[in-house]
Amino acid sequence: MISVQEAQSIISNNKIQLTTENVALVNASGRILKEEIFADQDFPAFNRVMMDGIAINFDAYSKAEGLLKVEGIQLAGTPPRTLQNNSNCVEIMTGAPITQGCDTVIRYEDVEFIEQNGERFAKINVGPKKKGQNVHPKGSDQPKGASLLKSGVIMGPAEVAVAATVGKTTLSVSQLPKIAIISTGDELVDIDQTPLPHQIRKSNVYAISSALDEFKISPEIFHLSDNKQVLLEKIEGLLEKFDILVLSGGVSKGKADYIPEVLSELGVQKLFHRVAQKPGKPFWFGKNASNKVVFAFPGNPVSTYLCYYKYLRPWLKSSMGQNENQPIFAQLQAEVTFKPPLTYFLQVKSYFNSKGVLVAEPYAGRGSGDHANLLSSTGFLELPQNQESFQKGKIFQYIPFKGM
Repeated sequence: MISVQEAQSIISNNKIQLTTENVALVNASGRILKEEIFADQDFPAFNRVMMDGIAINFDAYSKAEGLLKVEGIQLAGTPPRTLQNNSNCVEIMTGAPITQGCDTVIRYEDVEFIEQNGERFAKINVGPKKKGQNVHPKGSDQPKGASLLKSGVIMGPAEVAVAATVGKTTLSVSQLPKIAIISTGDELVDIDQTPLPHQIRKSNVYAISSALDEFKISPEIFHLSDNKQVLLEKIEGLLEKFDILVLSGGVSKGKADYIPEVLSELGVQKLFHRVAQKPGKPFWFGKNASNKVVFAFPGNPVSTYLCYYKYLRPWLKSSMGQNENQPIFAQLQAEVTFKPPLTYFLQVKSYFNSKGVLVAEPYAGRGSGDHANLLSSTGFLELPQNQESFQKGKIFQYIPFKGM
């Protein structure tokens, strides 16, 4: 049995190699970018007006007295006008390029308009405080050629918007791995069936499949009976077709727990089996000569859930080239005692307190089979091995699975 830290190290050193593919920008959300994106022009591309109002020449205005004659209107999306007389002004709209000869904008709320002899004049009630007021200078956000998006970022709404702004109709992103999720066990039935008193409906495979949605991965789901020959034949075929196999069940010490033996006979090298943790101690991990990777989780729902979020999810992000996230920490809200010499992943409900500190309140369940308890939890607090008492107020690493 190895430690959690050893298990993490072994897993992180056995990533799969994924190629890249081009996708249309409209389909890029949630994908991991595999190219660097640069500004193809200054941001903004011109001196952009930030308020509806009037454009003036600040120096001329500071010397002028009385009303300013309005020479015309400058709309967004039209070429910039030229101010004919520096003592005059132009009505101007948000998003328009500043009128040539002007450098400052006074918002409509600070101006009155007066008609005299068929001409329009502006009376300024609140003058500008400085030159350049309400004007977004050309290139002030990013200059042309600046790096806007690095390889490894997850494409979200803001990233898609930036890519669109620089004219990227397609993007190079990490290829999505082919994943098979496999449940084992004769006690499991399909979700559309009514279980007999000795049976339960399958749920772990659907939980993992749902969790993979964040990567835009659509896995295939399988169920195999507790029959060694069936397992050998079916898993051999799955290893040929898929990059990653995620199994749930069949890895403990039961009489029908054939998975470790089957994987060994199929040439999948065991890199570890059993981790000093609760839940999820029987966790098995390995790969074959073709670099097909197998995560075999214990069948109890909370164990499967923990192993996915602690190990598979970060490994998958790293394999796909996502930039590494900083660990999250939370403050324990009640004293906890745990005597076995294992790393204890405590189910907690987290929230930010009135001081803005992320706190974690223990949320006791009825063991690793109590998956209904996950509804009221938000994550796991990682309490280190070889320590029995964990004091209220201490800080520990937090593994969220919702609410962050």
